[in-house]
Amino acid sequence: MLRKSGLDGRTQLSLVSLDELVPQDHLVRKIDRAIDFSFIYDLVEDLYSEDNGRPSIDPVVLIKIVFIQCLFGIRSMRQTIREIETNVAYRWFIGYDFTQPIPTSPPSVKITFAGSKTRTCSSKSLCALWRKR
Repeated sequence: MLRKSGLDGRTQLSLVSLDELVPQDHLVRKIDRAIDFSFIYDLVEDLYSEDNGRPSIDPVVLIKIVFIQCLFGIRSMRQTIREIETNVAYRWFIGYDFTQPIPTSPPSVKITFAGSKTRTCSSKSLCALWRKR
């Protein structure tokens, strides 16, 4: 018998956490367990001003955004941001909840991975991350 499913689930409200929605074996969970990104703060602390300027984006979030782009083969930063806006696992990885806006134009970090023998880094902290691995 043919059964049509309705669209009622689209407007359903549920009490659920991001943590519950990300599978335990997802790659971002494995990376989060394997790498302590807190060393990035020490690498970039001299680049931030304590008493002036506009509020900054957490440097670990910026690195994790680039990490997502490289690991999952997303071709552009603009597309990476769109993917993070809709992918629960990516949001969990960068530590953003359902409602936090994703930074729309993080600083460009040029790095080449698959298919290339060279790696070009324009970010001191990202280069340090790759040296640590």
